[in-house]
Amino acid sequence: MPDRLAGRPPGAPAGHAATVLQVLRTLDTSPRGLTDDDAAVRLGVHGPNTLPAHRPTPWPVRLAYGMRDPFTGVLLALGLVSAAVASWGPATVIIVLVGVSCVLRALGEHRADRAMAHLRKMVATTAAVQRRPEPHAVPAVREVPAGDLVPGDVVRLVPGDLVPADLRLLRTHHLRVDESVLTGESEPATKEARDVPADDASFARGDLCFQGGTVVAGSGTGVVVATGAHTRFAGAHVPAGPPRTSSFDRSVRGIAWVLIRFMLLMPPLVLMANAALRGRGLETLPFAVAVAVGLTPEMLPVVVTICLTRGAARLARAHGVIVRRPPALYDLGAMDVLCLDKTGTLTQDRPQVIDAVDPEGRPTPGVLAWATVNAWWTLHLADLPAPDALDAALLDAGDPGEAMAYEPVAALPFDAARRLSTAVVRAPDALGRDVLVVKGAVEAVLERCALGEAERERLLDEATHLAATGVRLLAVATGERPARGRPYGPADERGLEYRGLVTFRDALAPGAVDALARLTGHGVALRVLTGDHPATAARVCRDLGVEPGEVVDAGTLGSLDDGQLAALADRSTVFARCGPEDKARIVTALRAHGRTVGFVGDGVNDLPALRAADAGICPSTAVGVARESADVVLADRDFAVLDEAITEGRRAGGNIASYLRITLSSNLGNVIAMLTAGLLLPFLPMLPAQVLVQNICFDAAQLALAHDRPAPRLLARPTVLRAAPFLRVVTGFGLLGALADLITFVLLALTASAAHDEGAFHTGWFTENLLTQSLMMLLLRTGTRPAPRILRVAAAVPAAVGLVLPLTGPGARLGLEPLPLPAYLLLAAVLGGFTAVLGRLTRGLRQGRPTEGSRTRLVQLRNVAINRVVRACPRTRGRLRRRKEVA
Repeated sequence: MPDRLAGRPPGAPAGHAATVLQVLRTLDTSPRGLTDDDAAVRLGVHGPNTLPAHRPTPWPVRLAYGMRDPFTGVLLALGLVSAAVASWGPATVIIVLVGVSCVLRALGEHRADRAMAHLRKMVATTAAVQRRPEPHAVPAVREVPAGDLVPGDVVRLVPGDLVPADLRLLRTHHLRVDESVLTGESEPATKEARDVPADDASFARGDLCFQGGTVVAGSGTGVVVATGAHTRFAGAHVPAGPPRTSSFDRSVRGIAWVLIRFMLLMPPLVLMANAALRGRGLETLPFAVAVAVGLTPEMLPVVVTICLTRGAARLARAHGVIVRRPPALYDLGAMDVLCLDKTGTLTQDRPQVIDAVDPEGRPTPGVLAWATVNAWWTLHLADLPAPDALDAALLDAGDPGEAMAYEPVAALPFDAARRLSTAVVRAPDALGRDVLVVKGAVEAVLERCALGEAERERLLDEATHLAATGVRLLAVATGERPARGRPYGPADERGLEYRGLVTFRDALAPGAVDALARLTGHGVALRVLTGDHPATAARVCRDLGVEPGEVVDAGTLGSLDDGQLAALADRSTVFARCGPEDKARIVTALRAHGRTVGFVGDGVNDLPALRAADAGICPSTAVGVARESADVVLADRDFAVLDEAITEGRRAGGNIASYLRITLSSNLGNVIAMLTAGLLLPFLPMLPAQVLVQNICFDAAQLALAHDRPAPRLLARPTVLRAAPFLRVVTGFGLLGALADLITFVLLALTASAAHDEGAFHTGWFTENLLTQSLMMLLLRTGTRPAPRILRVAAAVPAAVGLVLPLTGPGARLGLEPLPLPAYLLLAAVLGGFTAVLGRLTRGLRQGRPTEGSRTRLVQLRNVAINRVVRACPRTRGRLRRRKEVA
């Protein structure tokens, strides 16, 4: 922070606070403000009073960002290898797919940036500045754009104003500023002009107002000491540390890297095996590349991008939700823990009256009536521009009409030293008598009441016990005095009669209770991270229907290492007295514990946690820097919209999982069958061009999976792709597909035509492969039954190609030929058995998870296949026999 903002003259030693006069001299200004010419010169020197400019990303850079995905990069490498070996068909298809994926992703991000630019225009503000046309002219207050403020300007503040820059206060009148977006504290801070303040540069400085705060009561005048990038508000704008790795990165990229390893191993293995067993050389290189491409889910970048951008577009169109980073939609669907900042998120920025009780703790309306009289006449007699938050809550809950029945006499407004306010009124039926109505802090009111020491201690203990339940308290007392002409003062606030307490709570955000219930019902655990007192946080959670359990004070987290904090965060619901770093550390610990974490916040104090979460979420009313840092911007504070966004994310994640399950199972089975047949047959089991046509048909059909409707049970829980269990399921289904292919090989070999005719063999496997892939599209999807029409049509296309293409001229040019009728009957038998087995195995997937029976059958199938392969090798069989003899 610059010396002038810290309150020290330049070069002054720490501990020496600057006076107001020294600050004005340092800034070369005066309480009369700057002249127009001085302001223009300083605007050129210091620049506009705006945050660091948001620079739009150029289109070439957007497209290049699409290449960051490891799978996209490997696809491009395979395309270049295919081009190097003159396999122009595969090379062209792969490069086109990569280009389409990058363009779709860039378009989605461009739409999100346009929506954010619209939001930025909606929050443009002005400031009331005191300026002069020339040095000796009388200063005048005028409204200027906040971006035109410069150091040395004198700004006036009234209720409802946003603090436009960092200010040193010159004059104040009961000024209170809501700095919750900066500090997380829901209670407005009292600000006072001081000539020589304490040497403190924190938000606790009562003589400083910081950009981003909101004036809720009183008025003030201050000199601008910092603008633009030099404000405390802008200090939080620069992200710290490298970008996080989100749940999307861990899930999709985890699976991708496993496949990449297989893909890189396949070409050398195929070449070496063919060279060793068949004496073939580099002429099999195109086939080896085709095998590697065959294992690749080429459409993964395109399908992922379509699923995410379609979901983001639906959210923007139907609910006004802006998904600034498309993968964040997947992160929403995978989210199993949602962290929320209480102030402004779960609650509104205003208190609400709960009850009014007498000294014995009995509910009584009289206490609220007296408190309303105080609030009404203090507001009017003290010439306050607007009531503070507690007085506004009293006026909402009480009856100002009853207060107006009293005749006003005088008012002593609230100040921080007395911690109470007094209204002096005269009742219509009590001529010659004035009534002092006092309300304020419990301790301050009780010490002014005519009570014995024991009674005062009892009332203090009861108030302390009540405050421990998380409510805020105002004590109310009255006192009668003979009517008089001289003014009333603080000395008259003595010998009062104690009336009781008014209790308050934070007003809950509309719809928060129902929305949180829906979130927990959908498998999302809640964590409340707040800067408030533990009792206040626990009370709010109970009001929201969330059991707080044991509230953790963030002050104790410093003694915990990362592992201990992760375990604590996983079992605790509420963390109180959290600073910005505490929130970020809790979010990071939860993610390290294997949870997918979302964070909802709206203030500068929430920025570290927004950046640390898998999905940073904020409402559109959040401060601009929070909106720029968030991944998802909600149209308003209605959590029902968040529930819709999570459901849309799960829908996209479910469709991505269906695509990966189908394509990887099919491709793995094809690769195993191709490798086996390639080693056993005297010719290639399928020509590279035939592999390319087959892949194009199947991949194009799978684009329809983006339009699928996942089963309701799948949407009722987080959708997470975990590499190990997912690949185990894929392996089981892939082995089943390979078994169907190998049975087809055997049956084709037994037919007279296919046994000696390379073209007939290619055609039989080509047709069977496309038919099994179409069946997998319909049976391995986890969507609702029946499948949508677009998906049924898409699945029928590869089947039709497999049956019709061999009968046409283009099929003949690809090396395909018509099959005899017995061959089709054999294929029908294989497909019937394949459908029956696959249907039994996929019953659990239809409910969103594999059943125990299907898991067992998959494991058995995998073990049988592995044992058969192992035992087929004589050397391995001999080793197994020797181990059995030793045992």
